[in-house]
Amino acid sequence: MPIVQIKTEINSDIKTCFDLARNIDLHQESLKHSNEKAIAGKVTGLIKQGEWVSWEAKHVGFVQHLTSKIVEFNEPNYFVGEMVFGAFKWFRHEYHFYESANKTLIVGKFHFESPYGILGKLANFLFLRRYMEKLLKTRIYFLKAVAESS
Repeated sequence: MPIVQIKTEINSDIKTCFDLARNIDLHQESLKHSNEKAIAGKVTGLIKQGEWVSWEAKHVGFVQHLTSKIVEFNEPNYFVGEMVFGAFKWFRHEYHFYESANKTLIVGKFHFESPYGILGKLANFLFLRRYMEKLLKTRIYFLKAVAESS
């Protein structure tokens, strides 16, 4: 099962980073290039424990629908979203936040399993893992820019 991990240091306090990472509006803004839109559930504002959001976006040439739910939440230290519906066989996206000297280290971990057995594993190897890493970096660098400009 592939894991994408991204560590990013941000010159901002932990509470600001935590709130920006769970902000639905900022998520949509950061992934505008894929026309990512929240279409059901929590569609604006700050998502929290037990809430869910359904997304529509264009990825790898196809319109995708995905629903994830916040299954773990400890403000401002971490939150976890898991897929309840979508193209993956399974995924779990963790955000961990560590503060030191008014800087925050965000560690994002994206665990996923593709459907279709050996074909899914081949897709992971050929492009999907790299695609997801690039997508997550785009999102976190956008979050960093917003956090450091406020």
